[in-house]
Amino acid sequence: MLRTLRTAWLGGLLLATSFTPRAHAQTSPADAALFKPTYIKAQLLKTTQWQLAHPRHKVTDWTNGAFYSGVFAAYQATKSKLILDSLLAMGERTHWQPDQRYDHADDIAICQTYLNLYRLKKDRRMIAPTLAVVEKLRTTPGPEVQGHGITWWWCDALFMGPPVLVKVGLIDNQPQYLAFSDTLYQQTYKRLFNHPEHLFSRDASYLWNAAGEGKKESNGQRVFWSRGNGWVMGGLVQILQELPANHPTRPFYLGLFKEMSTRLIQLQQPDGLWRSSLLDPAAYPGGETSGSGFDCYAMAWGLNQGILDKPTYLPAVQKAWVALTKVVSPEGRVGWVQPIGADPRRDFSADSWEVYGTGAFLLAGSEVLKLKR
Repeated sequence: MLRTLRTAWLGGLLLATSFTPRAHAQTSPADAALFKPTYIKAQLLKTTQWQLAHPRHKVTDWTNGAFYSGVFAAYQATKSKLILDSLLAMGERTHWQPDQRYDHADDIAICQTYLNLYRLKKDRRMIAPTLAVVEKLRTTPGPEVQGHGITWWWCDALFMGPPVLVKVGLIDNQPQYLAFSDTLYQQTYKRLFNHPEHLFSRDASYLWNAAGEGKKESNGQRVFWSRGNGWVMGGLVQILQELPANHPTRPFYLGLFKEMSTRLIQLQQPDGLWRSSLLDPAAYPGGETSGSGFDCYAMAWGLNQGILDKPTYLPAVQKAWVALTKVVSPEGRVGWVQPIGADPRRDFSADSWEVYGTGAFLLAGSEVLKLKR
């Protein structure tokens, strides 16, 4: 066991030192090929196909909710009939149903993809179960709020739930769902957002008390999980893509997106990736793909929308994409993904993969493809 952990640690150190672009440096001529549309589309297709051929977890699980969000983005980028057929077949297999818990954000994450496919096909079968579950969520308090005081009590939920409610509100012209989503989001924000650090705690167990007591990293810093904040960044993109320009809540989400982007770019490591623990990178020497993928996706989207300034963020996104391409195996497996968990971990390597890591990679590539260099 100790030998395995040591091997993983050394592998992480090699990963951390093998990518050598300087902070905010332009990409090298050798890396320029990694930004060509033909290359990016080929990567999107290869990684999608590998992951579809290596399923893991229940299809309606949150892990696949994140994966299929990326698969739909890959379809939009490539217009691949193979990908679209796979998405539609997935929906037919699940009968367009969410997972079991109506009030748990994880269990409605897959509905993002159902709603996206509905916009293509206009088949009400695809969204009828989603409409039923979000209405029950809106009208019937469930175990989550009863047990935790708020419904979305962990920051990951801000990727899983809000995009579904916002999409439903716009698709069916039901503004009450946008208002409901914002109410739940604000509850999470008020509980978990750390204003001095401009980051989200994963859940209330990571908050410090007034005496400064609480969970700490080895360097004494608070614990801020990379993927947890990546979930929030990815969710903000999904919300901002949907909200009309004149919607009264849009300034809040736009401001939060800019604030977190400003902080996260400061925490990007010289190899282009973010570490599992954002404020103690030295203790987590290997770059982590899922959090880094979501951050790359969000910042690339911000650039493409003219929200983030090019001189500051383009080099950071370029570095992230170069690093992300190097964790993809020749056959298309996205590696260096931290396993399922709720806090920073070190037990992953080049061979560690998870479907949500592929989803984050696909989302990142779909936006990097649009960059104007």
